[in-house]
Amino acid sequence: MGAVRKGWLGQMGFNKGGGNINWFPGHMAAATRAIRQRLKLSDLVIEVRDARIPLSSANEDLQPMLSGKRRVIALNKQDLANRNLMHGWISYFNSRKQECLPINAHSRSSVQKLLDLVEFKLKEVMTREPTLLVMVLGVPNVGKSALINSIHQIALSRFPVQEKMKKARVGPLPGVTQDIAGFKVRNIQQHRGSDYLHSPYFHEIAHRPSVYLLDTPGVLVPSIPDIETGLKLALAGSVKDSVVGEERIAQYLLAVLNTRGTPLHWKHLVSRETEDLHLELDKKPESNIKYLQNKSKKPINKSDVYRVQDMVSEVQRTLYITHSEFNGSLEDENDLETLIDHQFEALQKALKIPHKASEARIMVSKKFLTLFRTGKLGSFILDDVPDASDSVS
Repeated sequence: MGAVRKGWLGQMGFNKGGGNINWFPGHMAAATRAIRQRLKLSDLVIEVRDARIPLSSANEDLQPMLSGKRRVIALNKQDLANRNLMHGWISYFNSRKQECLPINAHSRSSVQKLLDLVEFKLKEVMTREPTLLVMVLGVPNVGKSALINSIHQIALSRFPVQEKMKKARVGPLPGVTQDIAGFKVRNIQQHRGSDYLHSPYFHEIAHRPSVYLLDTPGVLVPSIPDIETGLKLALAGSVKDSVVGEERIAQYLLAVLNTRGTPLHWKHLVSRETEDLHLELDKKPESNIKYLQNKSKKPINKSDVYRVQDMVSEVQRTLYITHSEFNGSLEDENDLETLIDHQFEALQKALKIPHKASEARIMVSKKFLTLFRTGKLGSFILDDVPDASDSVS
């Protein structure tokens, strides 16, 4: 298949009436102002981005300030991103003299590598300053709170703390963190001429010198003028589904999968027997659908694992069949919309959603998006590595 025209998916007909993606609650405006003020005092910034959208998950309004700071770009959720493409992104950021590290915020060893890199980048300033400030920022739902909690656990194991620290709230919806908060990683020896660091916003994570970690709420730009960037953010969960609409996001995901030819990789599932899948599941039970493990930590029922994996395989088979039988042009907007409509009908059947169910397409969209977001459909990077001639921040 020929190269797909860059950016054209965002302009497809199914986006008519959608316009720019706007989601800027009141707390974001205040948080953005506070972030700008505290950025001036920060010695280093950990900018957390979603590894599936390394460019789209950057807050463009803050980039001019960030470019002049010591910075580490942490590409979180690397377990959901295509490893084969990640090398290209690391090379891209290196070529722009931007330190970049793919991480998994839930992995202690991964977070430790990030802390080692932070310490290396602060090595020079550590000899001059007795108190250092590291800011963690990023758009909503990229995993900042999960990262903060992991760093917190590492800090707790390194030295005793004098007071109990609150864990950062972690939720599946963007916008959970609505205040600036932080914790201290080392004993304070000297402050910067005020009681600024006494505020509850700072967490000390190291001592000799004192190093403070500052958490911030996820903030977006007030309006996302590029529709496709907005759709990528929504697909990754950085914009609430209700703002864009589940059906619109699912349509975009299907457009991406089809134009990339992804369903063709699932050809083997057409003739593969369910028993074969179950044998594979028995070999790797721990890797199967972690989202079945709820907060109450109830043991996972093996039949539930089989049922969900069967559903995933049925969805992949359905998309392969509809894609392979498609006779139109994937680069023709009308043809692609026709294919997507047909796939919605086929997915409704695959997901066993009653034909006459009200809002059936919404139900299909929600289940389909959950499979993508939990990595059940595979690992993806939605952004393309820019060409050398492209001017991007």
